[in-house]
Amino acid sequence: MNRSTTLLLTALAPIAWGTTYLVTTELLPAGHPLLAGLLRSLPAGIVAIAVARSLPRGSWWFKSLVLGMLNIGAFFPLLFVAAERLPGGAAAAVAGVQPLMILGLGTLVLRDRIRPLTAATAVTGAGGVALVVLGPSAHLDALGVLAALGGVTATAAGMVLTKRWGRPSGVGPVAYAGWQLTAGGLFLLPLTLLAEGAPPSIDVGAALGYLWLGTVGGLFAYTLWFRGIQQLPVIAPGLLALLSPVVATLLGAAVAGETFSAIQVVGLAIVLAALVSGQLAARATSAPLAPEEQRAALAIRR
Repeated sequence: MNRSTTLLLTALAPIAWGTTYLVTTELLPAGHPLLAGLLRSLPAGIVAIAVARSLPRGSWWFKSLVLGMLNIGAFFPLLFVAAERLPGGAAAAVAGVQPLMILGLGTLVLRDRIRPLTAATAVTGAGGVALVVLGPSAHLDALGVLAALGGVTATAAGMVLTKRWGRPSGVGPVAYAGWQLTAGGLFLLPLTLLAEGAPPSIDVGAALGYLWLGTVGGLFAYTLWFRGIQQLPVIAPGLLALLSPVVATLLGAAVAGETFSAIQVVGLAIVLAALVSGQLAARATSAPLAPEEQRAALAIRR
């Protein structure tokens, strides 16, 4: 599969995640972020493991737990807190700082060199989403902003470690996603029972919302996402994550009646420009590894 196809498939994940904010505010019962995270992760993870018939081995029990905690267990409840307390566009737009976090963590963990053009596109993307946040409908809630920042920090760390550790030989992307979804869901299970108690009554709309988030926004999206992280330079999917605020803002304006101002139009245009230029920069600067570099990369994955 060529790089363009991989990029397009990976992009489907943040596009799907951009629907999370609308689904949360319009369909799910309010005040249950842990339950939402649990139902989005654990059932999908169990199904994935059952279908793939694959469990972690050796050190991958620990690695799956760490990745599941960062990418799922910490991220999901923080995401739903942000979705409940911020307008859709503003909640997703905080993700615009994630490419900057990935650049910094990639330098520390992966020893990636920060290239000026890549850094410029990350800063530009963050500036674009700032314009989205500063739109007239964005009545910012401090706890919501902190939750969104905490969520993107956890996933930035998870992305970098996913890139560093790779995927075990012979393990498919469905099983790999299933390990993490299950680990994150099992982490959330006792927290949900202790903090939120028994689940609320779930009507048809909420059931459909949970089903959408668990299948399309969960198993499907994360299978493509983790596969893309492993096959692309880590900054490439980091920039693709900017599609989430674009989708969330468009849906917020079209469906939820959120104000869509000229400032936000400019911000979204800047985000899209940064996304495209960033992918071109990543393509231009990524070159095949020399044989000794390939051996070093394999040694790190083991």
